[in-house]
Amino acid sequence: MRVAEHTFVITGGASGLGAATAQHLVTQGASVVLLDINQQAVVAQAEVLGPHALGLACDICDSEQVQLALDAATERFGALHGLINCAGIVGAQRILGRKGPHDLDDFSRVLQINVIGSFNMLRLTAQIMANNPVNEEGERGVIINTASVAAYDGQLGQAAYAASKGAIVSLTLPAARELAGFGIRVMTIAPGVFETPMMAGMTDEVRASLCADVPFPARLGKPDEYAALAQHIIENSMLNGEVIRIDGALRMGVK
Repeated sequence: MRVAEHTFVITGGASGLGAATAQHLVTQGASVVLLDINQQAVVAQAEVLGPHALGLACDICDSEQVQLALDAATERFGALHGLINCAGIVGAQRILGRKGPHDLDDFSRVLQINVIGSFNMLRLTAQIMANNPVNEEGERGVIINTASVAAYDGQLGQAAYAASKGAIVSLTLPAARELAGFGIRVMTIAPGVFETPMMAGMTDEVRASLCADVPFPARLGKPDEYAALAQHIIENSMLNGEVIRIDGALRMGVK
């Protein structure tokens, strides 16, 4: 599928990987719909990108809010051709910590946003894309979810986060198999340690330690590198039902 002249919904679009992907796709001739819980930030980000961007406040776990946002996006741009799920939270807590067992509400919240929210977006955008006319490859749409290397190398204190990202990894193949009949591809990107707002809040010592664990290049990933991979997935129709790690050969240790 060509990026140019197509419309892509991007969750978590106000910052980090989502914002970088939106900016990259717009430069390639796409229209983008940015969804984020932070209304002020997502509207501002869309304004920076210009007339080919629409920024909407949306809780991805709320089906009514998502449907209203998708309706507004379709009305603005005429059709939706792809979804890139970048919204998510981290959460860090040990199963048995100094204050007792892992808080169940915190565990549930991480899974609610990272898994339920991503699936909610997937199912509702797929419903819209299934009505698109097919292109020369018989394709109607593409969905890219975001997992993490923590799905494979979960560290101490990452039970909730690793479980949520592992669920996204496991969702990839069955979703791709099911939506294949509609001409919709499903892929997942599993980033390593990337330069995001979350990382910006860490000390120089912690950042240096993270970089040292990456074999090559020994640095944090750049959001533009995630965006470039997303573009390649969109444009390469043989990529389907797979998870791609983008991590500089990083394999995280126990802690």
